[in-house]
Amino acid sequence: MARGLIPWIWLKRPVYIQARFSYLHMKYLFFSWLAVFIGSWVVYVEYSSYTELCRGHECKNSICDKFQKGVIDGSACNSLCEKDTLYLGKCLSAKPSNQVYSGSWGDMEGIIKCQMEEDPHYDLGVELEPRKESASFNRPTKGTSMEKFKEMVFSHLKAKVGDQSNLADLVTLVLGVADSNKDGQISLSEAHSAWALLQVNEFLLSIVLQEREHTPKLLGFCGDLYVMEKVPYVPLYGVSLPWLVELWIPASLRRSIDQWAAPSWPRKAKIGIGLFELVEDVFHGTFGSFLMCDVSAAGFGYTERHDIKVVDARRIVPEAAFQEVMRERRCEEDSDCMYGRDCLTSCDLTKHRCTTEVTQPNLAKVCSTLKDYLLHGAPSDIKDELEKQLYACIALKGASEQMEMEHSLILNNLKTLLWKKISHTKDS
Repeated sequence: MARGLIPWIWLKRPVYIQARFSYLHMKYLFFSWLAVFIGSWVVYVEYSSYTELCRGHECKNSICDKFQKGVIDGSACNSLCEKDTLYLGKCLSAKPSNQVYSGSWGDMEGIIKCQMEEDPHYDLGVELEPRKESASFNRPTKGTSMEKFKEMVFSHLKAKVGDQSNLADLVTLVLGVADSNKDGQISLSEAHSAWALLQVNEFLLSIVLQEREHTPKLLGFCGDLYVMEKVPYVPLYGVSLPWLVELWIPASLRRSIDQWAAPSWPRKAKIGIGLFELVEDVFHGTFGSFLMCDVSAAGFGYTERHDIKVVDARRIVPEAAFQEVMRERRCEEDSDCMYGRDCLTSCDLTKHRCTTEVTQPNLAKVCSTLKDYLLHGAPSDIKDELEKQLYACIALKGASEQMEMEHSLILNNLKTLLWKKISHTKDS
């Protein structure tokens, strides 16, 4: 009986092996197909996002077409449109309307920014930069005198930064930049470019803070395309990861990676001091106050010497212009009174209009951004005091009667605490 079973078992074995092989084959084919499908979907999404976000060729063609027709002019026009020495490199755009590229201009590295009209589905409400007006390059009109253009610039800046006693000095700075060939005259095409650029917050801030070290230098412009000095290390902290990795990486692991990639603590302290100095520059500065409405790490970078630099100033806006926009904004609740990521006012429910005072001053937002960055690895002898000062800073309120005095006190305490710790080191 047992002897009779042995041939039957050996007869069945090839059938079992064949079935097992077929199962593994089907499983392999299924996972291969799944991998191809997911890979194709990722490539499609990446390509679609890239073609939507990165439209540098459209921007260049539009700018150069207007330059060749004599509508616009600027210090970068010849290099961009005729000599091909201004080159748009890697796309850094995060929004279709704001084209950003790393690039080179002769032997200089820079960041090239070009404004494009927003598609209707990207219109998220009232903005402080009226793109449709500036993109047409139709102001000033033909026949406008130099004196009239100067009055236009004066009125525009007054609306933006408020009625400052030294507003004429700011007008002089703007006209100096507008005269791109430095011949002492501003042509109509140069005026078109300057007027378009004046609608851009970042361009205005670069002029207001051009003597300060925390703003990249303006290297040149053509129409409303402009070239800024390149900042070597961006963002302020953290590492850039592919978006697919970002989806799956836990927040705690992400923080650990960011801290691991950060500079040594004395260098972080120097970067922090630089950011506090920037707050001083924009808070009751030479030409009025500016509000920092997106204080995220992505908006800042630093140099080899660990000096802070603003890399995206589109959301650093003049307080006077911000208040004017908020005064007209209708609301049902406080969340309707948000501009950017960090500028929130309250809703006056009796009028259903937003109030004009931000709930948090610039310094409180900066301290919130820097808290974990500065506390991680801080020397034990100052860590408790540093933590105390940072939390006091984060608690600052914009509408407080004592805000300005508290603001100055906390700002000085933080700078002094950090400076004393690093002043004797090579990092200072």
